[in-house]
Amino acid sequence: MNRVIDRGAVVAAYVGMGMALVIGVSFLLVIPIEPIFWIAALPAGLLIGYYADQRSDRRAGPWPRIVVNGLFAGAVTGLTMAVLLLGVKALFFAADDGYRDPGLGGPIVCDMGADCVYQRYREGQDAALVDAGVTDATSFSAFYWGQQWASARLVLIVTIVGGLGGALLYGVARPRSPGAPREPSPAA
Repeated sequence: MNRVIDRGAVVAAYVGMGMALVIGVSFLLVIPIEPIFWIAALPAGLLIGYYADQRSDRRAGPWPRIVVNGLFAGAVTGLTMAVLLLGVKALFFAADDGYRDPGLGGPIVCDMGADCVYQRYREGQDAALVDAGVTDATSFSAFYWGQQWASARLVLIVTIVGGLGGALLYGVARPRSPGAPREPSPAA
């Protein structure tokens, strides 16, 4: 593995996993604003793609190696973000028991899990669900998980693209080897 991917990129991938965990806990559990989680995928990929080559100290060397380092770290980070997204969604999907604040009308009468989530969606989006062919908890489950898988794929792809972008930014701006000729400064 070290012949294709630098050791620093492997370390960066672990850092990316930690970063994905922090982003996931922050914006899926603590302050549940899922669109921020989606938006954070691009800067997370950029940072980790750049960091993979910085950590590898890629001052000189072939561009393909720089790109592979960034893609690898971005892919691991993106995969972690996608798994976290699906895991949190599965947890809340399976554990929904219909509880609702008394000020919002009290609990929803439903069977725990898919039926309760379906009833919640029906309250705000019934016409859209009917238009999508959703008529019961079973068809809702297929519809819901189709959307969640699409979101997870999007997060994965955007993070990988960010990793590539970070690697390219590093390749352009990287520090040069100590013996490499330097351009004269404008003050000289």
